[in-house]
Amino acid sequence: MDIQKLLMALWPAAALAAVGAGMSMIGPRVPTPVLAQAVPKSLEEGGTDAALRARKNEWTVGVAGGLLSGSNMTFADEMAQVLDDGDNLRILPIVTYGAASNLDDLLYLRGVDVAITQSDVFEYFRTQRKTVNLESRINYIIRLPTSEMHVLARTDINSLADLRGKKVNFGPAGSASSLTGSIVFQRAGVQVEPTLYDNPLALQKLKSGEIAALIRVINKPIDFFAKIPANSGLHLVPIPFTKSYEDYYALGEFTSQEYPTLVPPGQVTDTIAVPAVLAVFNWQRNTDRYRRVQRFVEAFFTKFDQFQQPPRHPKWRDVNLAATVPGWTRWPPAEEMLQRLRQANGVTAQPAATAAEFSAFLRDKGVTSVQQTQEQREALFREFLQWQQARQRGASRQR
Repeated sequence: MDIQKLLMALWPAAALAAVGAGMSMIGPRVPTPVLAQAVPKSLEEGGTDAALRARKNEWTVGVAGGLLSGSNMTFADEMAQVLDDGDNLRILPIVTYGAASNLDDLLYLRGVDVAITQSDVFEYFRTQRKTVNLESRINYIIRLPTSEMHVLARTDINSLADLRGKKVNFGPAGSASSLTGSIVFQRAGVQVEPTLYDNPLALQKLKSGEIAALIRVINKPIDFFAKIPANSGLHLVPIPFTKSYEDYYALGEFTSQEYPTLVPPGQVTDTIAVPAVLAVFNWQRNTDRYRRVQRFVEAFFTKFDQFQQPPRHPKWRDVNLAATVPGWTRWPPAEEMLQRLRQANGVTAQPAATAAEFSAFLRDKGVTSVQQTQEQREALFREFLQWQQARQRGASRQR
């Protein structure tokens, strides 16, 4: 056997490469210098265990998001991406059971300072759970985009009434759909047999006929529905907006552009939309938790423009920082930041809109149909603001 074959049989490729490069086989091998790898500054900093523990926890804020597959969890994760500032501010997005249980977590779970929840959840805790002093314990920072209620069923189901007595999946317990779905069906006077499967399993059971429909309350559009193939025998069931929904909910719709396999071309499917809320526990002023969340709020308002830029979730562009939530109180540090932004931009405060006022406006206008384009709805709301200001001026003259 020649020398080359012997080397190939016994030596690793790296050694052969060295020989091929003319390196000496005799004597000690000199290790090749390894370039230092860049590591986060926070990992380079040392100190005692006590000092490290204090530094890591000093400005950490826990944000209860929702189900891992939901858009609310995306919002929480993007808050961390935009607002994290090393040891100066760290956001911990928390995967939870969903928007309905997040208010429970905000009230009782250690480490949760901020939570994404919904307006109907707040009302449920206030009127049904009768949570003591809820209004003073929980405030809001901003109103988030509405989440649309999706009712997916076979094409022979044309209304909520067609689901009477049938199995309907309301999603995992604690999810937004588990609460909103129950409220909507109750108000529609439709008794169903609820199930609480996770969403992928529910879709399988819907296709096999084991359940008649599944409910999800989530920001549209979402791949879960958009990727359902054509000719699946499934569609989105319409929910007409009526007076029984106007206290908690808003107008919503699905278009064929958003869900081309579930909505016929050129048509619109009506639904209701649930206002989402970035809620905060009303910590006592000058306490440790108060200071942490105050810093979170200041950073959020200061960097808000970054949320509305790609690649962030497109629904951030629908957020109006000044939008109010009827029945809720804005947290004082958030109100202070809002006033600062208004002053910086030379904007005077608009009178807050309430659901009752908007309903009165619609009655005055004789508006009963939700079959309107987004542009028409925006024009209608601008007209409402003018109507509201006129009423404000009239009330002032009467004093």
